[in-house]
Amino acid sequence: MINKRTIYAYIIIIISLIIHSCVNNPPDIPPNKVVPSKQQIEYQKMELIGFVHFSINTFTDKEWGYGDESPDVFNPTALNTDQWAEVAKEAGMGQLILTAKHHDGFCLWPSKYTEHSVKNNPWKDGGRDVVGEFVNSCRKYGLKAGLYLSPWDRNHAEYGYQAYVTYYREQLRELLTQYVEISEIWFDGAKGGT
Repeated sequence: MINKRTIYAYIIIIISLIIHSCVNNPPDIPPNKVVPSKQQIEYQKMELIGFVHFSINTFTDKEWGYGDESPDVFNPTALNTDQWAEVAKEAGMGQLILTAKHHDGFCLWPSKYTEHSVKNNPWKDGGRDVVGEFVNSCRKYGLKAGLYLSPWDRNHAEYGYQAYVTYYREQLRELLTQYVEISEIWFDGAKGGT
């Protein structure tokens, strides 16, 4: 049990700390000389960005595919990228990012560097370009468009070798040149293994 004398001592210590903190001025700390760029400020002003993780694994119920999925599995009969963009805009987002290729290597655009893409599935006879539709919808609703391109490709036999680096660069070049303006590219650190 705490006696009155101990309580008074605590009260005096607390009052002393409060008085001491009010009397002393804070140290003079020079301001940080790092100033954000105009682009960084504009990016922060967007406040909300959406990330659409849509791919062949939407139809296989896996987070990460193995790269051996048949392109026939991809069959988004009710795909409406305008709906995505409209909802994002209504929610106050300034940008959407789409997973153009995840670790399974399936490309949502008709990449000329792989057969593991939308160009080889029965959905609209392989004639749809999800990335193109997504980018057009973003523009239509006044959103910036970003893309995610996984560095790991479980479908590519030369992953981990120099030939894959060339292949990956070519796919990145496709995405950055075919769709006019892409505001952001996402990469991540996932790599080989199960």
